Parts: sequence; C-alpha cells; structure tokens
Amino acid sequence: MHINTNAWIAPDACVKGHVEIESGASVWFQTVIRSEHANIRIGKNTNIQDRCVLHTDAHYDTIVEEGCTIGHGAILHGCHVHKNTLIGMGAIVLNGADIGKNSIVGAGSLVTSGKRFEEGMLIMGSPARAVRPLTEEEIEANRQNAAEYVALAAEYKAGKWA
Repeated sequence: MHINTNAWIAPDACVKGHVEIESGASVWFQTVIRSEHANIRIGKNTNIQDRCVLHTDAHYDTIVEEGCTIGHGAILHGCHVHKNTLIGMGAIVLNGADIGKNSIVGAGSLVTSGKRFEEGMLIMGSPARAVRPLTEEEIEANRQNAAEYVALAAEYKAGKWA
C-alpha cells in the first residue's frame, strides 16, 4: 500500500491491500477500498466520496485516473475510470468496464462487465448506455467539482472541520 502524504483519508475509511493513492486525492467517510489480489490506483486530485466501495477481482485492477469524482455510495469493481470523469451517486461499475475520459455516469446507473464507453459521454441506465456527448460546460463542471473536493480535503486535513 502507498498513500501519498498529500492525500487525505477520512479517519473511518478502510484502505487495505494493494492500493496506491496519489497526491491531492481524497477518500471520504465510511468508504472501503480493498484489494487482496489485483491493484487499486486512485489518481491525483481524485475524490472518492462517502460510503463508496472499491474492490478488485483476481484478473481486474481498479484504476481511477486523475481529477475524477466518485459520488457517494458508488461501487467500482475491477474497472477503469479515465481522467476527469464523474461517477454519479449509487452507480455501479463492474469488472472490465472502461469509462472514457471526460464522461459522466449517471446516478444509480449499472455499467455491466466488459462494457466500454468512448470519451466525453453521458452514460445512464441499467444496463448503462451512452445517451449523448457531454457539452464543454459539463466537462468543465467535472473539473470544477474535483477541484472543489481538493480544497475541501485540504480543510479537513488542516483540522478545520474537526
């Protein structure tokens, strides 16, 4: 396990196993990140919000690239989420799924095993499908959301909300 000293992990989050968390990343309250067999990598300035679960399977790493937002209660299992992507609250992304950069997976969506989506898409449903391309404004909102969580995590790390 390697957690960058500039990352912030909530005191009641559980991080175990083959996990790498990069600079500026944050892991929020009651989240579980656990990997016994494969690897989990959380990129720079990515936020994993409250009550998320990140896990792996023997043949599937879980990779969340830089600048991503993983919404409250989401489950990521053996998948790849490319940079500047938002995974909505309660969404589930399963083994071998690949979410292209600058995308949004809608709240409550189910991305089934092996499903791949191009970059810049709004992905919704159960099973999830690409609905339309994102606008430049939506892509920028993804960036802003991640930046806001970097700032909020810094406040928690400094003890402002103790």
